[in-house]
Amino acid sequence: MDFSIIFESLPPLLNATLVTIMLAVVSVVFALILGFFSALARISKIKLLKAIASVYISIFRGTPLLVQIFVIYYGLPQIDIVMDPISWSILALSLNAGSYLSESFRAAILAVDKGQMEAAVSMGMTYGQAMRRIILPQSIRIAIPTLSNTYITLIKDTSLVSVITVTELLQMSTLIIAKTFEPLTIYLIAAAIYWVVITFFTVLLDRMEKRTSRHVV
Repeated sequence: MDFSIIFESLPPLLNATLVTIMLAVVSVVFALILGFFSALARISKIKLLKAIASVYISIFRGTPLLVQIFVIYYGLPQIDIVMDPISWSILALSLNAGSYLSESFRAAILAVDKGQMEAAVSMGMTYGQAMRRIILPQSIRIAIPTLSNTYITLIKDTSLVSVITVTELLQMSTLIIAKTFEPLTIYLIAAAIYWVVITFFTVLLDRMEKRTSRHVV
């Protein structure tokens, strides 16, 4: 193993890792928003909202993320929607993760005892107030483990956007390999970086989950 290649490759790989983390963080923020409102639509009594959310979730949970990336990247520009590759990547990752988070939120909301909603309404709260003050805080705590798993998966899924020329960790590894002809060495370094990043966020999210669970009534 040529250590000079390792030392030369680390700076660009670490810079690309920052792009990977950025993609994951921004995408999960949009996915949380999308998943939350999709979950509310799914439990809504408005049939149109429920139907739209159901179709969205079915499509993005029922097709591979790689196919979604290709369809979004090559398809939307044909209807005059133009963005840069990073924006396309965030859109695809957010839509995909949001479909999974939607089901997590929906299951968590339904897991809260219905009697609490009835009690809140009987005390004079509106449906919206009861959801905001009583149901949603509890459902978010219930959903946290699933949300953590989705984020960890999202970090790994960022590697797929290399196919649309986004220079994240995997794409940078490929570019370096084209110059060094050392695929095993470079991919092992990339794998080690992924492992460190994912381990860090796993520990961080586990601590957040434990801290939140202490406040569960």
